[in-house]
Amino acid sequence: MFAIDLGAAGDGGRGELRPLEPWQAEEFWAHMQRGSDFIGQYVGLPDVVKDLESARGLLQRYAEKAAADQGRMYGIWLDGTLVGAVTLRLFDAEARTCEVGCWVEPAAAGKGLVTRACRVLIDWAVGVRGIHRVEWICDRENLPSINVAKRLGMRRDGVLREAYFYRGVWHDEEVWSVLGPEWLEAR
Repeated sequence: MFAIDLGAAGDGGRGELRPLEPWQAEEFWAHMQRGSDFIGQYVGLPDVVKDLESARGLLQRYAEKAAADQGRMYGIWLDGTLVGAVTLRLFDAEARTCEVGCWVEPAAAGKGLVTRACRVLIDWAVGVRGIHRVEWICDRENLPSINVAKRLGMRRDGVLREAYFYRGVWHDEEVWSVLGPEWLEAR
């Protein structure tokens, strides 16, 4: 299909952004197996993707979201291995809003790939689709995710106290955002 070069990953490796689709379920499942403990610290994805069938099901749901223009998922590959993903988890072209999300396995953490991949998504959402508000929502304790929001030039809108129940504990979420005009001015 297409691939976007995300550049050097800091250790000499190269990152690449590509669509992540149902036919890649085995590769996605292998990625989830490698990264589930790390990813599951703050993201419930490993509790949803428990086997090859559920991996395929999640990718199919995102394919359907893309077909309905309601969301998208793109994989992050490091030297040919799927190591994470970025999503337009929610995408509402009519309301001109979207939510960007991400996760990576340990092999990709701290290499700048997520920030670069998110820039590609936001550039497209704002520049091509006319999205006015891009949101980033993460666990209040997820400092790497908060730091990505900061690097993207987002502002902290606030905290949703005890917004979700995960693995037996209530968690606060931080909401960050950037507005289309702010994004374009900064770029």
